[in-house]
Amino acid sequence: MSNDAIDTPSAESQTTSLRLYDTATHSVTPFTPLTPGEVRIYVCGATVQSSPHVGHLRAAVAFDVVRRWFLKLGYKVVFVRNVTDIDDKILAKAAAAGEEWWARAYRYEREFTQAYDLLGVLPPTYEPRATGHMTDMIDLVQRLLDRGHAYVIPNADGTPSGNVYFDVPSWPEYGALTHQETGTLAAADSNDADAAVADRMGPSVDAAGSDKYNTVDAADESADKHNPRDFALWKAAKSTEPATASWPAPFGKGRPGWHLECSAMSHRYLGADFDIHGGGLDLRFPHHENEMAQSRAAGWGFAHRWMHSAWVTQSGEKMSKSLGNGLSVGAVLADHSAWVIRYALASVHYRSMLEWSDQTLSEAESAFERISRFVAAAGTALGTQPGADEVQGVPADALPADFVAAMDDDINVSNALAAVFSTIRHGNSLIAEGASADTIASALLQVRSMLDVFGLDPLNSQWASATNAADGEDSATAHALDALVSEQLAARAQARKDKDFARADAIRDALTKAGIEIEDGASGSTWHV
Repeated sequence: MSNDAIDTPSAESQTTSLRLYDTATHSVTPFTPLTPGEVRIYVCGATVQSSPHVGHLRAAVAFDVVRRWFLKLGYKVVFVRNVTDIDDKILAKAAAAGEEWWARAYRYEREFTQAYDLLGVLPPTYEPRATGHMTDMIDLVQRLLDRGHAYVIPNADGTPSGNVYFDVPSWPEYGALTHQETGTLAAADSNDADAAVADRMGPSVDAAGSDKYNTVDAADESADKHNPRDFALWKAAKSTEPATASWPAPFGKGRPGWHLECSAMSHRYLGADFDIHGGGLDLRFPHHENEMAQSRAAGWGFAHRWMHSAWVTQSGEKMSKSLGNGLSVGAVLADHSAWVIRYALASVHYRSMLEWSDQTLSEAESAFERISRFVAAAGTALGTQPGADEVQGVPADALPADFVAAMDDDINVSNALAAVFSTIRHGNSLIAEGASADTIASALLQVRSMLDVFGLDPLNSQWASATNAADGEDSATAHALDALVSEQLAARAQARKDKDFARADAIRDALTKAGIEIEDGASGSTWHV
């Protein structure tokens, strides 16, 4: 899936002050792209075994904000997010439900895509499926075999069984990402001290809400392995699985191990070296460690920086289907707007734990009220609103310095949002004082442009369509309501001008009874539901 228009930079030059955390080095360091003016990012996407929940969307929103900041800084961004549409759990759940595995995968892939769209996550430049890149994966396995970093388990008669493993002892650099060699257990099950105390992270648990990486791959437990740390590259076809779930290969018919796909697809779309590899914190070990080992053992480079987002919790427990506390996207959208859900996900630093609670959502609702009231009041004072192109075209160096400094400090969203609300307070004061149109317009443009970095500009057409999709309203309804209320406000203003206060009060009372709250200011009246 290509989306070149989205990835067009918004400025002509790039900042040199951006600093980002690197999981591999445990430090925040200056970011320098491999190719001037361009950033290439690979983020692990969904395993489409079942419906998405809020935990799954944490990483998607977090890296969407990172991507948007790169765009605001003027970079061209090539953003790859994969889809894992073949794995053990997809096969098992499809069999239990009596359906084709590929039909199940496609249905849930569509659900994930809809959830991303509803929350304003920009489409990736490329979104490859694992099943569409079997040739790449088979070639990579063969390359590792030829270089002496993999081995095939033979059948009793000496023929290839289809099971191929990466030979961990053959690669002395194994462990370079997480600095551990505890086998194939996920980080949540290992004794990785860094996972427990990494800056702003807390204990390492399910960062993306994924269930895929919390258990050891069955093939990785095989007694046929040469070493306990070895992991599956290719898994032999099983008689108990559908024939459609395996592919012919020189080393035996089968399907890829669950680490292989990202190495093959990142190389296909981003080349041997790229700037950033992202994903949930739980994917660091073994998934990302194994990815890096097999890619480098193949003679390629790999990601030059690793970024990992933390997880979502409820009542202190990680959000996952296995604990029964996963909140589906449909369920949360039934009670809150898509804007509010995105704000709740985006307003916490990507490396910090996000506690999902009524308070979290209440704070997001309050933020929406403050933001929308200012945007509406400023628009009324000016008689117009900046267009989307104008909002998105504001370069980073034209935004408040404290906002830029916060975003350049490892995407410090808390301080960046503080700058947003500081500008809103200043803008409200300008409106109350009857300041010039130019000064009010400047504050309004800055606020909406800063919010656009978060994907939260309230007047972006995204939110009209997202709200409509969630609650079934036609977009014309919002425009009709605005026209009707604006007409009533104009009539009320005329009545006050004519000193017909009884009529003015009657109009206000009627609007209040209908659920419309009016606020009077020096530059006119604004309203909200």
